[in-house]
Amino acid sequence: MRGGNLVANFETVFGTPKPVIAMVHFGALPGTPLYDTERGLSGLLSDAEADLRALQAAGVDAVMFGNENDRPYEFAVDPASTATMAYVIGRLRDQITVPFGVNVLWDPKSTIALAAACGATFCREIFTGAYASDMGHWAPDAGEALRYRKRLEKNDLLMLYNVCAEFADSLDRRPLADRARSAVFSSIPDAILVSGQITGEAACMEDLEAVKATLPDTPVLANTGVKLHTVADVLRISDGCVVGSSLKVDGNTWNPVDPDRAKQFMDRARAAR
Repeated sequence: MRGGNLVANFETVFGTPKPVIAMVHFGALPGTPLYDTERGLSGLLSDAEADLRALQAAGVDAVMFGNENDRPYEFAVDPASTATMAYVIGRLRDQITVPFGVNVLWDPKSTIALAAACGATFCREIFTGAYASDMGHWAPDAGEALRYRKRLEKNDLLMLYNVCAEFADSLDRRPLADRARSAVFSSIPDAILVSGQITGEAACMEDLEAVKATLPDTPVLANTGVKLHTVADVLRISDGCVVGSSLKVDGNTWNPVDPDRAKQFMDRARAAR
């Protein structure tokens, strides 16, 4: 899958140009500060199942499972988190009817390990750069991550690189488009993601335009903050989007998926593309 036309490869995996990848946000996982011990694993499973069903019924093109509620985040995630995510996804596997991916915040190796364990088609992470962040100094190692993917024989796992980390500020003062171009040259991503400052906050449209203009042959997606009233403009520029918060009840990241909001969003997205 590496090499050749990246956009064509990307569309082959997702089955459509400009895919909408919808988030299935796990509740806080065992061992994390917000974990609900009373609801336990059964609560995590039932919530994820309800969101998955609602998103697929709305017609999303893909889903991505993430541990968004494991606040405060870590760079080296407890193995219990990855194991729990694998357990829940495994229980849901027969119900997943669209391509699916994973993201274990903010740990590239755990993300790849989870993808290998559950058969994910793609993954998302911060793989490159250096940042000052809420979690301290942030310096991911793309070389280590890609070599780990090779060891696990997941060579066809699509790697979605988020190049503007949330909850952080880049210590690399090159323009974002230059950093994205450099990441494509040096690290072999399958797509570049452009984010806002925090979860649910929109990426700057000027950043999205600049990155796409610099990388016409690489899929470039909006990664945060895409809303019903902005999705048409976002898809006019980008090669797709990742969406979570705006599909939730009241647009709140921590609420369950709202089936009506999800359907309206997908109706608007399909019309736009």
